[in-house]
Amino acid sequence: MGPALAVGSAAPKLGVVLAALAAAGVLIDRPALRRGLWMSLALVLTAVLLVGRIADTDQFRSLTDQPLRLAGLGVVAFLVACLLGATFARHPSAFPIAVVAVLPFRIPIEAAGTTTNLLVPLYIVIAGGCGALAWRVWRARDGDGAEDPARLLSLALAAFVVLYAVQALYSRDFDTALEQVVFFLVPFALLFALLREVQWTREVVLGCLGVLVVLAVVFCAIGFWEYDRRELFWNPKVITANQFESYFRVNSVFWDPNVYGRFLALVMTGVAAFLLWSRRSGPALAAGAVLAVLWGGLVLTFSQSSFAALLAGLAVLAALRWDVRRTIAAACVGVVLAGVIAVAFQDTLKIDLGSSSGLNKVTSGRSDLIGGGLELFANRPVQGYGSGAFGRAYRQERKGNQQQAVSASHTMPVTVAAEQGLVGLAAYLAVVGAALLTLFGDGAFARVRQGARNGGEAAGGMRVSRAALAAMFVALIVHTMVYAAFLEDPFTWVILAAGASLAPLAQLNAARRRAPAARQEPIPAAT
Repeated sequence: MGPALAVGSAAPKLGVVLAALAAAGVLIDRPALRRGLWMSLALVLTAVLLVGRIADTDQFRSLTDQPLRLAGLGVVAFLVACLLGATFARHPSAFPIAVVAVLPFRIPIEAAGTTTNLLVPLYIVIAGGCGALAWRVWRARDGDGAEDPARLLSLALAAFVVLYAVQALYSRDFDTALEQVVFFLVPFALLFALLREVQWTREVVLGCLGVLVVLAVVFCAIGFWEYDRRELFWNPKVITANQFESYFRVNSVFWDPNVYGRFLALVMTGVAAFLLWSRRSGPALAAGAVLAVLWGGLVLTFSQSSFAALLAGLAVLAALRWDVRRTIAAACVGVVLAGVIAVAFQDTLKIDLGSSSGLNKVTSGRSDLIGGGLELFANRPVQGYGSGAFGRAYRQERKGNQQQAVSASHTMPVTVAAEQGLVGLAAYLAVVGAALLTLFGDGAFARVRQGARNGGEAAGGMRVSRAALAAMFVALIVHTMVYAAFLEDPFTWVILAAGASLAPLAQLNAARRRAPAARQEPIPAAT
């Protein structure tokens, strides 16, 4: 390998690590000015890595061959980001609403010979949010940083991002690892930091839920049209599968029916929380009607993982609304009954749980992928095969083909264990544990059942919002057990940022900072 080639190969790896370190600085550094500098560095490095990643694609060459067109697109993107930044600087509450409004929309981008569906609209909104934050920091000129009540979660997220970048250095598939860092982890870390700056009032929470409901209903209408016409907009794999199956799966505007189902399940969990604690019949009836429409859309996805996620989210809401022990008992009974029915009526259900091929068919090939992932973990239990390397390592070690390997095991812990070993698995479990502690800590189960009876409507609304976010996070975790995509999903970061901001400890510390002279007076934990 010549010196020039060696430098060219090392530069992207160095850039990935530096971008991850900058994102970690945004997450854990306290002084506002330094966080602004970390954010600027992360944006610059991500942009450079992104351009380097797509420089050899036909899409990018079609732009570079027409310099005026490229310059025009750059100017338009810059002006849009500046306009959004000015809007968010003047109206900070518009930022989270804009985030959830563009959350599902992806644009196909060619990279390294493959087409990746990227959240380009979300990236533009994040850029606008960074601009607004920079403007506020410059005007305030305040180097002191506020206390982070969810610091454990911030540290866990930062550690995972940095470790993922470091383990990309020896990955068997560095290109995939680079995409994960540049397209997902770094931008979403910035998104998390920006959302933590938002004052999550009752109006902001309801505005975000309202936008999600409107989007979900529109997506369901598109899904109903697809089912009626027996036509899909995209994803040749699903289109082909629909021709050979006895059922027809829809994906609406999403690439994968499971991703579409996940979105609907999370929105339904939020609406169900609103319904359970609603005191007025009108809003309750409207929420029930919305749930009926979204349920129809979810059924047409035939996404078993999304059904499981919805059930998990509803179970958490039931525990928070009524009784934890009874909810756990009912859930256990339901699981046992489902298992008994599956075993006793295998012929009727046309399944065979007694053979590996039958189990693989029931799980849509996931059992083989899980078994292969566990074998990869056993081969390299400490360091794994490197970030993003599951698909390539699976094919090389098990002599599988592209269709068999996919890109992950569809079970998040197994994917992390195979790629990053015990070290990465510990970082992943730290994120999950810190998130659950943030969302469910401080006696959330005891307080949230009180609804709005204590502390007024605003305090009750915050408790219900926190319950909804906790249930949505559990639903998302369950979905990752059979589909993966944990920190690669921006919904995860939005839920965690909002949940950390709404935690009673966060509200208590904020109240104390606003009124230091009145600390001798007791402050309600959820105020």
